[in-house]
Amino acid sequence: MKTHFLIILLALLPQLTTAQTTNQIMVGHIDSLQSKILREKRKIWVHLPESYSTGVYAKQRYPVVYLLDGDAHFSSVAGMIDYLSSRGNALCPEMIVVGILNTDRMHDLTPGVPSDTIIRKFMPTAGGGEAFTSFIETELMPYIEAHYPTQPYNLLIGHSLGGLMVVNTLLHRPKLFNAYIAIDPSIWWEAGKLLAETKQALASKTYPNQAFYLGFSNLKPAEMSLEQARTDTTDRTKSIRQLLTLLDALTTNKQNGLLADGKFYPDDDHLSVPLITEYDAIRFMFSRYKMPFSQEELFNPAFNTDSAFVAHYKEVSRWMGYAMLPPESLVNQWAYTYLQNGPVFQAKAEALFRANLKNYPQSPNVYDSMGDYYLAQKDTTNAIANFKKALALKEITETRKKLTDLLAKTSPVPVANRPKNKL
Repeated sequence: MKTHFLIILLALLPQLTTAQTTNQIMVGHIDSLQSKILREKRKIWVHLPESYSTGVYAKQRYPVVYLLDGDAHFSSVAGMIDYLSSRGNALCPEMIVVGILNTDRMHDLTPGVPSDTIIRKFMPTAGGGEAFTSFIETELMPYIEAHYPTQPYNLLIGHSLGGLMVVNTLLHRPKLFNAYIAIDPSIWWEAGKLLAETKQALASKTYPNQAFYLGFSNLKPAEMSLEQARTDTTDRTKSIRQLLTLLDALTTNKQNGLLADGKFYPDDDHLSVPLITEYDAIRFMFSRYKMPFSQEELFNPAFNTDSAFVAHYKEVSRWMGYAMLPPESLVNQWAYTYLQNGPVFQAKAEALFRANLKNYPQSPNVYDSMGDYYLAQKDTTNAIANFKKALALKEITETRKKLTDLLAKTSPVPVANRPKNKL
């Protein structure tokens, strides 16, 4: 038992990360705030979506991912969300990622002083989890909302002790986040006390329009099957039995309204399981975000793509809890796709370009794109007008070149430069 405990304890120790230098591509930036609750200055890492960072799209607001053990998981989560939100049929919305760094991990991510003397010996500062959650709720979240372009949709992700705090937050402050991802949560903490409380809460309380995903690694002995581990009574299987019990409680209490699921990852260990769990969890939680239209529908000239996009994102707005227009970049991608697919799709392209003009009138991109549409129709007058509107909002090298080339082609040749008639 002592060996098993020490293996788990070593897995909980802070992980080292490499720093980036200024000549590398940066995933985010460092920010900080002074906490009255924790009586110290706390660092955070913040990643902003590409549409915000490029400066050519209209200013938008975004859901926020709060990531415990932020230094360990920041780059992978930010990159994954960027990728999944930027495809032709995006699988999730663009999101701000806030990585919360630790100053004393054992203090921040444990919800109560342990009664076990052995654990107290190895974790003498444990027990600050409730104060840490109060810091997130009353200091960090208001700070992020005041300084960054946020929407009222928040997701909490935690691994190991961080996963324990995710479960604890769902139990004691269930309305604080819209969605929760717990990865190999240390549910064994305090002899599984939190597990019993969570089972009772899931059976008796409601969680309307909220989501929870649980992922856990192969913590069972190698010679045992999962079903054997379920019925085993030794300490060797205690951790995985507790996680299986938690998964059962999450997925069988359908009456509570919580959108819940989870998975056992037999090919992963405690340190490899976060990445695959985060991917599966985001896919699960935002399964209704992806547009449900087939390629056959989208490339049917009679299909009203613009109206279909509007209807879909109206439904997405309903379950995410805030008004969401069809994303500018997504509409732009489809408009260009239609523009490049021949005369039969030109009306569909124009409808989407105009929809972006209506929804994002302060975006230089929508006028540049409208200029490209008119250029494809050989309407140079309107192309020039739209390129000028784009440049009035922001100086963009590519747009300036297109305008300069067009003006050179359409301007009358000065008399002095005309070729002389030969005698």
